[in-house]
Amino acid sequence: MTHYQGSCHCGAVKFSFESENITKGLRCNCSLCSRKGAMMTPFVVAAELFKIDADKDVLGHYQFGAKTAKHYFCKRCGIYTFHETARKPGHYRINLGCIDGVDPFALEAEVFDGKHLL
Repeated sequence: MTHYQGSCHCGAVKFSFESENITKGLRCNCSLCSRKGAMMTPFVVAAELFKIDADKDVLGHYQFGAKTAKHYFCKRCGIYTFHETARKPGHYRINLGCIDGVDPFALEAEVFDGKHLL
């Protein structure tokens, strides 16, 4: 297991988690993910392994469709940092661009077909 930490651009939203080594990424083709263009962790992180350090007034979230997933962002700088998944509530995928020491441009990515989920 590797310890990772990261933050939004301005540093108001910080987080850390333990997981397997990050060797690839995941992109989703749903309407929201296509627009934000972020690459996420290909695995989910359980809530008990994911520590969020942010004031409630700075951490915003957006929901659409069935309103099961929660897409979190910093209200100060606007960066999408992570989301709680629709398919596995209580588990998170993290924006690889927000994780210290991870270069999402150096990783291969799989594509999840979120566009065609009901």
